[in-house]
Amino acid sequence: MRLNRLKQRIAQKEGVVNGWLSMPCAFSAEIMAHQGWDSLTIDLQHGVIDYSDLLPMLTAISTTDTVPLVRVPSLEPGLIMKVLDAGAYGVIAPLINNAEDARALVAACRYPPLGMRSFGPHRAMLYGGADYAKHANDEMLVLGMIETREGVANLEEILAVEGLDGLYIGPADLALSHGHAPGFDHGDGPMDDLIGQLIERARLHDKIVGIHNGGAAHAKRMLARGCDLVTVGSDTRLLMAGARELLSAMERETDHREGY
Repeated sequence: MRLNRLKQRIAQKEGVVNGWLSMPCAFSAEIMAHQGWDSLTIDLQHGVIDYSDLLPMLTAISTTDTVPLVRVPSLEPGLIMKVLDAGAYGVIAPLINNAEDARALVAACRYPPLGMRSFGPHRAMLYGGADYAKHANDEMLVLGMIETREGVANLEEILAVEGLDGLYIGPADLALSHGHAPGFDHGDGPMDDLIGQLIERARLHDKIVGIHNGGAAHAKRMLARGCDLVTVGSDTRLLMAGARELLSAMERETDHREGY
């Protein structure tokens, strides 16, 4: 079976640089993949991508060594299983608020006896290999998002769930749930302190930690603080930034709206 290069990098204490895809386009996914990202996450939660878009995007990414991940919109097990059957090598699930949520995520991602994933990895076997089912439980990356007060309060029980590889910190919703403005790169203050505590507690449980970032400087800082995977840059934000830079050079005014 094709090994999960992200798990290999993390085991070797090498940071993973993850990009984000929100546009429903296989060509843009292929362009992003060819730039050298360690992984790319296709966003089915907040992007404008649905399952019919997902398959050709996964196929496009597989023309490179970039590892394909998917953020699912919910814990609906049927969709999670279809995402994995399509060839995703990892799942990021939002709003993991307690151990029950974490166990539901693991159950949908792991074959028995570790979970309840149903067998039918049609494209996954093309991408991963004929012995996919034998090794999939070890190779699929399963990350639960911590982004609410409830998730923080129940962190210890979440971290104790067998089969959960780790956490993915969602700083925007985490800030909202704690009464702060949403954003990715929080400077010194209570949110930065809270994120530091989440990283530390996950490390104590030997769990992987991922986090969303707004810029490279903050992403490097998060790697230095103990994160294993940092998301920095998305197709939409990079497209807007490139267009703004070009129009600025042409001395044209632009509408500086923030993109996800």
